Amino acid sequence: MPPDKSGSLAGASWKVALSVTLLMQTVAAFLNQGVPVLAPLLTGSAGLPPEAAGHLSALGTLGVLVFLILGGPILARLGPVRTLQAGALIGAAGMALASLGGTLALAAASVMIGLGYGPTPPAGSRILAATAPPRHRSLIFSVKQAGAPLGGMVAGLVLAPVAVAWGWPGALALAVGVAVVSALVIQPSRASLDVEREPDRPVGMRALFSRRNIVGPFAALRLHPLLTPLTALACSLATVQGCFFAFAVTWLTETHGMTLVEAGMVFAAMQAGGVLARVVLGWAADRTGNAAMNLIGQGLGGAAVVAVFVLLPPLGFLPTLAIGGLAGSLVASWNGIYQAEVARLSPPGRIAEATAGSSTLCFLGYLIPPAIFAALVTLTGSWLLPQLLAAGQLLVVALLVLPRLRRGG
Repeated sequence: MPPDKSGSLAGASWKVALSVTLLMQTVAAFLNQGVPVLAPLLTGSAGLPPEAAGHLSALGTLGVLVFLILGGPILARLGPVRTLQAGALIGAAGMALASLGGTLALAAASVMIGLGYGPTPPAGSRILAATAPPRHRSLIFSVKQAGAPLGGMVAGLVLAPVAVAWGWPGALALAVGVAVVSALVIQPSRASLDVEREPDRPVGMRALFSRRNIVGPFAALRLHPLLTPLTALACSLATVQGCFFAFAVTWLTETHGMTLVEAGMVFAAMQAGGVLARVVLGWAADRTGNAAMNLIGQGLGGAAVVAVFVLLPPLGFLPTLAIGGLAGSLVASWNGIYQAEVARLSPPGRIAEATAGSSTLCFLGYLIPPAIFAALVTLTGSWLLPQLLAAGQLLVVALLVLPRLRRGG
């Protein structure tokens, strides 16, 4: 995306850039994870079975994909900060719509919340790739991506108790307020971070649905031989993370006899593990200089821990809290390292495009498997087989891409 004549994003402060992207990543995840946290109440109010949480999660991911595939011209026209603001407001509107209840309202709200989340990968990567010091790239990207489990942790700790005390409409209203305030808070950063934009870039239907716009992000994956296996590994990791987190609260309340608040705290522990691990493992990836192999290790470890977690019988609240935190630290800590690698491997002018293309395929792991997971629960009447299949495919994919990533393309 060529810059306009107003300035260069590369001259902006990386601290301001990280603060803005971390905040908006956290808020977007808070909205996005609010649906699975409140799923037992939302699906119950609409007369839906508990496993319908997977379908709502899939619809949210569909919304993310719509922006990733079509949103390039919008990002170029508005700039990354304005696009992040727009995403927060769309997510807030989705939460407000969900408060109406009913199947159609929940379905449409899930899509809107996902659409609001969509700008965070390409907009965040565009900002950080131009401002982050190269020697700390993986760490800075990982700190930004720590906002994803941080937002989920806050959702588990805050929304579940609020819903119990004041009802799920009150929890949704709180989420709307958080999103609107966050969009206002980052407004001052536009002066330094929205300088590289194209004010005259067309954003009409013809531009958005043009073949060039739709195909461009996927074509960008051919810019480096490692982008394809890296994306395959990310998609596999997303499958485990998507299934594990989308059904965690419902699974724990249905099979482990936990209350909504207890399950929400376990969900928060899973997210908290991801927050800490993203920072620590991002730092480790910079130190080792081999981020791709770090991701392989996380994949193998994550598959093992998730399998053990779901095979163990109910152990009570505190042991479940501890194991959930460990599992979350492995299956929810890969995103920042992965996005930093995509940015490193891509030409400077194609980072947002390559990130959008890779993230689109990656988010298929959040879209399709949860729907399959829900169908398998309905078909078999068991939560065990779908979770073991999710963990097993990660083991297989990690071993398949290992030789390619170890050779460095």
